[in-house]
Amino acid sequence: MTTEPTILLSGTDPDLPQNLPPGLKRYTRFREMARGGSGLLQSCFDPVTGRTVAIKSLLPETKRDRNERRRLLREARVTSQLQHPNTVPVYDIGDDEDAGIFFVMKRISGENLFEILKRIARGDQQTIDAYPADRRIEIIVGACQALAYSHSRGVIHRDVKPENIWVGNFGEVILLDWGVAKVWGHADDNVPIRQSVLRPPQSTLDEQEARTSTLTGGGQRPGTPLYMSPEQVDGNRGIDERTDVFSVGVCLYEMLALREPFRGATIDETFENICSREVAPPSERSPDREMPAGVDKIVMRCLEKRPGDRYQVMRELISDLRDLT
Repeated sequence: MTTEPTILLSGTDPDLPQNLPPGLKRYTRFREMARGGSGLLQSCFDPVTGRTVAIKSLLPETKRDRNERRRLLREARVTSQLQHPNTVPVYDIGDDEDAGIFFVMKRISGENLFEILKRIARGDQQTIDAYPADRRIEIIVGACQALAYSHSRGVIHRDVKPENIWVGNFGEVILLDWGVAKVWGHADDNVPIRQSVLRPPQSTLDEQEARTSTLTGGGQRPGTPLYMSPEQVDGNRGIDERTDVFSVGVCLYEMLALREPFRGATIDETFENICSREVAPPSERSPDREMPAGVDKIVMRCLEKRPGDRYQVMRELISDLRDLT
């Protein structure tokens, strides 16, 4: 868990730097925060504003890849245009001479929801006390607010999962990673996935690599297998806001039951479960976990196989979740 830096008078008084260099050379004190298959996230200091920021760029081996550059630039622009309390503010977008495409955003302190759920599953009493079911539902509502706003702007997230829900140290909830978002008016780049690599489950919430592997390469579906909707898996049906409703339902189920509803030993089996298998409500799956009355009905409506049987808009789901708390 990270903390916010203290504001010092010495950091507010200096004159603006002279002859400010272009691109990433403007920033100092780089420190790696995370890296993925193609991207790198670093924190650094901006001497102009006097604040620590986060910068997302491509890894050296992918920075010249045209598709990766296009994807990161789209993520930057989508994120920058979704100006909402539950999305991260973007300060700048650029093309650095050495690092390639990058974008600068607010550096938020805290941790993602998956880390919180892992500690709860392991019986960490401090985390259990800090995040009872009602608080966890509030966190999901925050993510849903970001989705309701993005849907009103014609953007479908397509990769809603606990790792992408950031919980700040001061109560903020931020929905991150719009890298595989679908924007209305753009051709759908979805095609069906076959074959697989998900590892067999060993224990609740302990196979992070399997559950977070995002399939976004050529010939693969955007999203993370365990959280995909049936229409994402199928690849032959339109993707709309009800796809995000399904993924939110998976997050709700996992958050309450501390079990993933559709996990299989392989991606093929997982996809078969998503498309065909009916799962028990979370309260039946984990009867030892405390859950608000009525939450099963909400979760199971989100997880309907047919989009027409789910919540049709995110605001309706938000309203029902708020009635629980």
